[in-house]
Amino acid sequence: MKYRKKPVVIDAFPWTCGCEIPDWARNKLTEHEEFAHIDSLEGVMTATPGDFIIRGVEGEVYSCKPDIFEKTYERVGP
Repeated sequence: MKYRKKPVVIDAFPWTCGCEIPDWARNKLTEHEEFAHIDSLEGVMTATPGDFIIRGVEGEVYSCKPDIFEKTYERVGP
């Protein structure tokens, strides 16, 4: 069987060290010099510069590599 991902709108931003972090991610993200730790539902994730930080449909925060993000999401607004 095949399935298509339902069209949902998520909040996301590409992370780089020192970038502006939205309020919804601020308490979940700990920045270090070349990476960030994210407290996710699956435990602590590590993001590297260029990874997207995403807030999912249930408010969960996690990271996604840029190539997977580009295949999965398209921009719908500012």
